[in-house]
Amino acid sequence: MQPTKVIIVDDHPMVAEGIEALLDGYDDIDVVATLTDGQQIIDAVDQMDVDVILLDLNMPRISGLSATEMILEKHPQMRILILSMHDSPQYISSALSHGAMGYILKDVPTEEIKTAIDTVMAGQRYLCTGAAGSLAPPDDAQDREALTSREQTILLKLAQGKSNKDVGAELGISVRTVETHRKNIKRKLGIATTAGLTRYALEHGVLQGTGNKV
Repeated sequence: MQPTKVIIVDDHPMVAEGIEALLDGYDDIDVVATLTDGQQIIDAVDQMDVDVILLDLNMPRISGLSATEMILEKHPQMRILILSMHDSPQYISSALSHGAMGYILKDVPTEEIKTAIDTVMAGQRYLCTGAAGSLAPPDDAQDREALTSREQTILLKLAQGKSNKDVGAELGISVRTVETHRKNIKRKLGIATTAGLTRYALEHGVLQGTGNKV
């Protein structure tokens, strides 16, 4: 098996280098780069072969949340793990709603970072113990993953009856990317059909006004 290719992004070089040194002890992980801000990873992800991005939340130029959304816009299958000092539910929920597959506190043991990488590589979400413990037990409504701002925009356009091709042309993205977003929207909302998406949009006010609610 090929090793999992990882990029670490943190504006504190000592933190990034420390994590890199720890992960270098695993034969099945290859840290291909350590970067210091969101813009660097956005530029690098188009040029480098990477499986998992360990991404700090608070960084100069472009934050971790904005970088996550921008990366997933072009690479919807990318696995992003948020690294943070913050264990508040607001930070964690926001990271997950922007498309991150996991959330790790910076003070977790190395073994847990490795477990998180393995988990997201298997296609599953990962919350470290401290992060999971800070989230309140979800009810049926809260249990549903929130749509990102881009997914909300695409939902609006689909509900207006526009095709994937039309949506892609308006937003400057490929039809394949629109299709991926469409699948993610259906999965998050638990809706199987386009008619169901339209009904959801009507019931939740998405089609009202000019789209400010999206």
